[in-house]
Amino acid sequence: MRLLSSVAAVAVLALTTPAFAAGQAAAPAPAPQAAPAPEPAEEADSPEEAAFEAKAEAFGQVMETMASEMQAAAAQADKTKAKADLDAIQAKYQPQVDAFAEDVQTFAVSSGQATPEQLAPAIQQIKGIPAEVRGKIDAAAAAPAAAAPATAQ
Repeated sequence: MRLLSSVAAVAVLALTTPAFAAGQAAAPAPAPQAAPAPEPAEEADSPEEAAFEAKAEAFGQVMETMASEMQAAAAQADKTKAKADLDAIQAKYQPQVDAFAEDVQTFAVSSGQATPEQLAPAIQQIKGIPAEVRGKIDAAAAAPAAAAPATAQ
């Protein structure tokens, strides 16, 4: 397992959940691509790597749940309540995100895959996932509202 590719996969998963599909509905479906070339044979994951991989997958599921909750909150008609609910959701998940970021750093450093300095940008990116997801959801929720007055004229 490659740590940084797993971290990147988690971040991509969190940012490309179905919660963003509403903002992407008009985009054409991508053309089918040929199957990727098989990866060169890698060493089997150690038990620690397998455990971390499972933890990363679980974190991805948590981020999908968070994004879905944020999407539902943003869709409320009462925007004041929507903002309060989004604040609460972000606050609820931030400790889990911070803990996962610490787990990433601990695992990577202890396994000799990276130094804390090398990991700093990835750790900041992980810690910023809730704010980034919320920003995208806020932007998607504001886009139809901004377009509505233009079509009413």
